[in-house]
Amino acid sequence: METTASAPPLASALASRHISTHIDRPAKEVYDYASDPSNLPEWAHGLGNPVEKAGEQWIAESSPLGRVVVAFAPENEFGVLDHDVTLPSGEIIYNPVRVITEGAGCEVVFTLRRQPGMSNEEFERDADAVSADLAALKRVAERA
Repeated sequence: METTASAPPLASALASRHISTHIDRPAKEVYDYASDPSNLPEWAHGLGNPVEKAGEQWIAESSPLGRVVVAFAPENEFGVLDHDVTLPSGEIIYNPVRVITEGAGCEVVFTLRRQPGMSNEEFERDADAVSADLAALKRVAERA
């Protein structure tokens, strides 16, 4: 599968953290919900609210990062929710995410990649934000 972001240098790949949560819902249901960008404001608070479609792009106008564009991997049967976030500067942040079947439920795994020049404190803050987003996804998905 291709994404719009280029592969990071090896040193960047070594500074990754896998953050996950188990969700007591079938993987297909969680994937279908999470892969719809219009649902992002309900669980991915770091991207802002609202997220609206403009042509073929999904744009978060009120993101804490400024105006960002979100582009998901094409729909697939493997639970791949990878997405690129294009920042106002034009920088593209690649976010690998998987929804993996786990018994009657699933595990959602987000691979947080440390960005060049990011301090330890910034990386921990990002990890906390991803954990909070996954906890919100769990709450929303399990109440369905």
